[in-house]
Amino acid sequence: MMKPLIFLTVFIALFSVKVYAGADDILGIWRNPTGNGHVEIFKENGKYYGKLVWLKKTLDKDGKPFLDKNNPDKQRCDKPLLGVIMLRDFLFEDGEWKGGKAYNPDDGKEYRSFIKLKDDKTLSVRGFIGFSWIGKTLNFQRVR
Repeated sequence: MMKPLIFLTVFIALFSVKVYAGADDILGIWRNPTGNGHVEIFKENGKYYGKLVWLKKTLDKDGKPFLDKNNPDKQRCDKPLLGVIMLRDFLFEDGEWKGGKAYNPDDGKEYRSFIKLKDDKTLSVRGFIGFSWIGKTLNFQRVR
């Protein structure tokens, strides 16, 4: 009779503990899903940001740097893509980074977004329009 009770107690204890990520656990450099770019996540004034810091190809066929040509801000269209802030204004709450925006240079649009750590090496970024179930999730792999 005692063994099942001990097993049940241990089972409940193991599966009722919710593990939260630490706020700064996402800091570092992350490879995008295609492997063509790296984003460095940093903290500034209590919020989290991600900047494009590496591209597999930095120059176009004419030997010129890839530009942020789809940016709706016409003053930024002629700026290099390298260095663009891709993630901005995230706050850490309940094991997630919420309330931020993710920028997609392919279409020049910003999407509401949240970030979760799937594990120490996998970062899940969900961008969406309106409701979080109308969107797309991208998984980034930690570089360092």
